[in-house]
Amino acid sequence: MKGRIHPAFVVAGAVFVVLLCAAAVRATPSILIVPLEREFGWSRALLSSAVSVNLVLYGLVGPFAAALMERFGIRRTVLVSLALICAGVAFTSQMSASWQLLLTWGVLVGLGTGTTAMVLGATVVNRWFVRRRGAVMGALTASTATGQMLFLPLEAHVVEHQGWRAVTILVAIVIALLLPLVALLVRDRPADLGLLPYGASPDTPPLVPSRQHPVGNALRVLRESALKRDFWL
Repeated sequence: MKGRIHPAFVVAGAVFVVLLCAAAVRATPSILIVPLEREFGWSRALLSSAVSVNLVLYGLVGPFAAALMERFGIRRTVLVSLALICAGVAFTSQMSASWQLLLTWGVLVGLGTGTTAMVLGATVVNRWFVRRRGAVMGALTASTATGQMLFLPLEAHVVEHQGWRAVTILVAIVIALLLPLVALLVRDRPADLGLLPYGASPDTPPLVPSRQHPVGNALRVLRESALKRDFWL
């Protein structure tokens, strides 16, 4: 592999872009609250309820996202989650009732962004890297703040000059462009390419998939986490 980029970095780069754009999606409601109030006359409490549903699902989906990646693979799970986000954001531009906001930004986008949260980055790092895990995980973690820093000023500019519907269409297009990126570049495990994880030697013990039922394991993790005070903070 000397002189060539290890595919682990290609996968990590693609996931960085996914997390970057997913962070921008999560930040978008803050740009839309005032325009939606003006156009539909919806209360701030109603708009906040959609954001609350989004955040609750974002937090709850994490353990199940890991289970889905274990059962169906990283690539397929991320493709489905991006499709949910794209559909939720795109349908927002056509909504005319408050329940549609709850369905699109609350449910669809909440489920999609929850699946593309940091559990995705942790899964990729654990499967693809033995060396430089800390550096790669740090870069993937930084994608959240970076995505908001890059996209929020752009979204605010578009809302001011083109309206809030233009922002939802723009974000939906960005997410749609991620679908071929993930399909082409993301692989589930190094073994799929006949390779070892980056930094692994032939005698490095392979990462053995859990034999526990993935959904049952996710429920167990969620139940144990719910008993801890930090989970509710």
